[in-house]
Amino acid sequence: MCIMAMAWDTHPRWRLILIGNRDEYHARPAAPLARWTDRPGLIAGRDLQSGGTWLGVSEAGRAAIVTNLRGYGRPQPDRASRGALVTDLLAGDGAHADVARAAFDDFNPFNLILVERDRAHFLTNRPEPWRTALTPGLYGLSNGTLDAPWPKTLALKASLLAWLTEEAQDPARLLTALRLESLPDAGIAPAIPSDAPDEAAASPIFIRNPLYGTRCSTIVAIDRDGQGRIIERRFDANADRTGESEEHFRW
Repeated sequence: MCIMAMAWDTHPRWRLILIGNRDEYHARPAAPLARWTDRPGLIAGRDLQSGGTWLGVSEAGRAAIVTNLRGYGRPQPDRASRGALVTDLLAGDGAHADVARAAFDDFNPFNLILVERDRAHFLTNRPEPWRTALTPGLYGLSNGTLDAPWPKTLALKASLLAWLTEEAQDPARLLTALRLESLPDAGIAPAIPSDAPDEAAASPIFIRNPLYGTRCSTIVAIDRDGQGRIIERRFDANADRTGESEEHFRW
């Protein structure tokens, strides 16, 4: 997952609105959003190469999303999958399920946001392992530091803020914001190029690229009563829509 925006505990109706795009090589196999039979209560897409996920929710009251962190070179193949970290945190079991004790050095560079019912955390392992609680607010994250003012991050946060203040009724409408292929003038472009050689140095919210591009857009919406909805829209190497999945759950 390479870009996301999140409204955490800021709206009278919505406890959590999280929107994001997963950017990845099109050749890397993945399964669509679904309920996992081997991890009861977990709802997410699945990376079929390493077995984990990039974004998901759990009916135990958790939501998590991970992004790569650029500037530290290509991923080391002997490191544990970052998707396994997300999966363990969502499921609440496994080697990395405890936020306070998880060995973040086991992984390639990452940023991760974890929401647990009434609290949210930001986790990273570069330049050193760091965990911090998030106060209620609007956040944006791509492949740099939290809320780094990259043009695409500012644009996605602005779209989410506009939805919250103008409509805040149907979260599926936010899929339009995740399809934006132009770059705004505002913001500071990343100083460090992507570690994925096929990604442009400064990319839009939606990346159209036959090798490395936006694979899916996801919306997570959870209201104050704990009623939740997760939507995933998928795209192929031509940026054509290939499918859409939706699941409802309750915290």
